[in-house]
Amino acid sequence: MNDLHFHLPSLYDLSREQLAAQLMAWGEPAFRAKQIWRWLYQRNVGSIDEMTDLSKDLRGKLSAAYVLGRLTPVLQQESSDGWTRKWLFRLPDGSEIETVLMEYEGARRTACISSQAGCAMNCSFCATGQMGFLRNLTASEIFEQVLWANRQLRIENEKLKNENSNSQLSTLNAQLTNVVLMGMGEPFANYNHVITAVRRLTEAEDQGGIGLGARKVTVSTVGLVQGIRKFAEEGGQVNLAVSLHAGTDELRNKLVPINTRYPLSELTEATRDYIHITNRRVSFEWALIEGVNDTIDQAHALVNVVRQTYDPRRERRHMLHVNMIPLNPTNGYDGLASQRDRIAKFCAVLDAAGVPNSVRVRRGIDIAAGCGQLKAKVKA
Repeated sequence: MNDLHFHLPSLYDLSREQLAAQLMAWGEPAFRAKQIWRWLYQRNVGSIDEMTDLSKDLRGKLSAAYVLGRLTPVLQQESSDGWTRKWLFRLPDGSEIETVLMEYEGARRTACISSQAGCAMNCSFCATGQMGFLRNLTASEIFEQVLWANRQLRIENEKLKNENSNSQLSTLNAQLTNVVLMGMGEPFANYNHVITAVRRLTEAEDQGGIGLGARKVTVSTVGLVQGIRKFAEEGGQVNLAVSLHAGTDELRNKLVPINTRYPLSELTEATRDYIHITNRRVSFEWALIEGVNDTIDQAHALVNVVRQTYDPRRERRHMLHVNMIPLNPTNGYDGLASQRDRIAKFCAVLDAAGVPNSVRVRRGIDIAAGCGQLKAKVKA
């Protein structure tokens, strides 16, 4: 894409009022805005040329003034078990990001999306952190990753319907059910664009969103305290996950360097206040690293962190959940995933202390699509 294309606004950047004003300036009737809006958010088309009930002249005007989206697919990979897909996208300035789609038995379909090209947090075991930071994504670039994943599911659904006389065979994978901002980047380091994108995700289709329930969306942070506090004041029902990974400042400083700026005492206080303000449960994310943070000492330290995060005005253990996953491998970190026996002993400490917890199954490891594995060339 040339520089001119990069500087063209995206149609997804426009509110419905802005779109209507643009069409009015071109002398188009008011109902054209509704038509275009439907193509964008209900039919989720892949190009302006697919808007077939618009005149060729109007499609030409739109194409000259706007781009439909900013993501150009470069590579698609699929895991050997067929349940996970990853796309590498190039943005108009040459930077690249990755997006993951995870499918499950039943109806659940989850998109893991990126909020930055690269990441400045420098977490030692994370491939994105090892690659450095280029820039923040715009709200539309964040939102468009979800539209892309939804579009792929819709195309596959239509294909299945055409191939099978019984359309019920294809209804389960019709659309996304969940979105997690756990891809490349630190969402709260790109706060305004992320919040705008999240609002678009949860708005109704006729308002320019895709109608996801707020509780189906999760924003993850490595612990930017000011972001957690701002997020609490948003007053929504979107889920919050905090990437903890260590129960002491000494270890967390090594694994998650932002801890030197926002130590555990500040992080637990902000998380406690978040729970009190929003009445929403928080997940503590924990990548289990053999011999590093899967020790009995770290398990007890984690119990202490959870207890410090309880609202002192009410005993509310159910409002915190420890979500563990064995470390996913990356080339820039020598640590290994914890073995089953060590995980069992670690969990036993949490269970004995009454700390709600679960261990996730790793997904998409063979295509580097697991948590902490996303990495793309970010040099523009």
